Formats: sequence, C-alpha cells, structure tokens
Amino acid sequence: MSASPGEIGLIVVGDEILSGRRRDRHMEAVIERLGARGLELAWARYARDERAGLAAMLAATMASEALVFCCGGIGATPDDVTRQAAANAAGRPLQRHPEGEALLRARFAGDASEQRLRMVDFPEGASLIPNPVNNVPGFRLERHCFVPGFPQMAWPMIEWVLDGPFAAWAREPGASRRVRVHARESDLVGLLERVGTAHPDVRLACLPEMQPDGDYLAELSVHGATADVEAAHSALERAACARAPGAVSIHPARASWRGCHGRSRFTPRQRRAPARGPVAQRARGL
Repeated sequence: MSASPGEIGLIVVGDEILSGRRRDRHMEAVIERLGARGLELAWARYARDERAGLAAMLAATMASEALVFCCGGIGATPDDVTRQAAANAAGRPLQRHPEGEALLRARFAGDASEQRLRMVDFPEGASLIPNPVNNVPGFRLERHCFVPGFPQMAWPMIEWVLDGPFAAWAREPGASRRVRVHARESDLVGLLERVGTAHPDVRLACLPEMQPDGDYLAELSVHGATADVEAAHSALERAACARAPGAVSIHPARASWRGCHGRSRFTPRQRRAPARGPVAQRARGL
C-alpha cells in the first residue's frame, strides 16, 4: 500500500438520511478519526438505497485513486443494495466469501439461514473488514471500504482500516488556530490575500455569520503544520487587530485537526468585549 496519503472520501447510503428520518453522524466521526491521524476528508456524498444510482456513483469513485469509506446498505434486507452496487461498479460477480461464511456460521450456528449468509456475498476478490461488535464483517475492494450503517459498528471498522491496511498514510496531526473579527466577509478579502501570500504553506478560511442584532462576525482560521500555523496566525492576528481594534476575539494556541471540524474543543484564551459606538461601527465595516 502506498505510504503517500491520497484523497479520502465518504459515501453515506440510506433513504432514511436523505428523507431526514435520521441524521447523519458518520461524516463528523470520520473527520475526527482522520484528524487524529493527520489526515483530512476531501469530500462526502449521500446516496439513496437505489442500486443503479449507487453503482454509477461507485464506478466514478473507483476510477479515482481515492480511499473511500462507504457506510450503510450491506445488510440482508431487500433495501440493502450496496454489495450488489459495488459488484456492478467493479464489473465483478458477487461470490460468497468462505471466511465470511465461516464467521457467520460460528456466530449464528443453527440460525445461519440463507438470508443471513447473503451478508457475506461480496464482489469477487474482496477482503474482509472485521466487525468487533457482532462479527458480521464488512469488505474492502481495493481502496473502497464498505461498512454497516450502524455507527457502533462502522466507526471501529473504519479505525481498523486506517490503522491496518492504510496505517502508512498516518501523519502527525496538524494544527489550527482562529480569530474572530466583527467585520463583513467582503471587507477581509485583502487581509486574507496578504496573509495567504506571505504564508503559502497553510490554508486560510473565512466563516461569516450574521448576529441576531444584525452585526457581522467572521471567524478567520488557519490550518496546517504547527510551525507554519503559528507564524501565519501571528500575522493574521496582528492584521485583524490593526483593522478592528477592540473587536477581536483570539482563540487558543493549538488544536488538532479534529478541533476545527465538528466538535469544537476551543475555549477562548483572550476575549475582548466588542467596542461600542461610531468608532466600533466603522471598525466593523458598518
């Protein structure tokens, strides 16, 4: 397996997600697990329990070099079509996996019905992904990894893939810092361009927000290797404070990638109360 990290994607399968009956929890969990290993999620897609559409999506992703995690649709009910769609996309027949069958027969004994054994009908050449919860495996086809939709099962199985077949991809977790500025997003373009030009090895982002009172808030963040982030953040902080003195909140020195996606673990190190009056309004671009 290549030691160079490539693009990593996520496909979440299920009508219940797209109908809103259930909320997707996989993307946040995958981002967190990748971040702990110095990796990032490049993209995420959602798909219905519809064989042809899912097969077309998988055929497109299989044509790339991406490592793809696909959650959901590998059970035994009629609406579980992910195994068949993966076989169609890869141009391979479904075959009962002998090791998978042995696992199911050991798990269910006399209740190992034909319907249950279908759960290990995988595309030809697939390898198993162990399931530590109920011993019903998922499967891997080259760089595509298929796991159940149940989070309790899917997440440790994804960790097994990352720490096993793709362990060589792991890197030191990156860092992230951020600054909040009371300003319009459009007023910060020049500032971000200047800092970005001076620090090309980091990624800068601007997340705007409108406050209930009509005020504008922009969260400026910088992501990358720790040393690069420290230098870029200092420049960003100075530029932001010079632009809007008294209207800036500065956030802590260091956090892993998981801190800048999903569950934020940031707590303010220094939070200046927003200035009031005409001067503050001009500083905020109002």
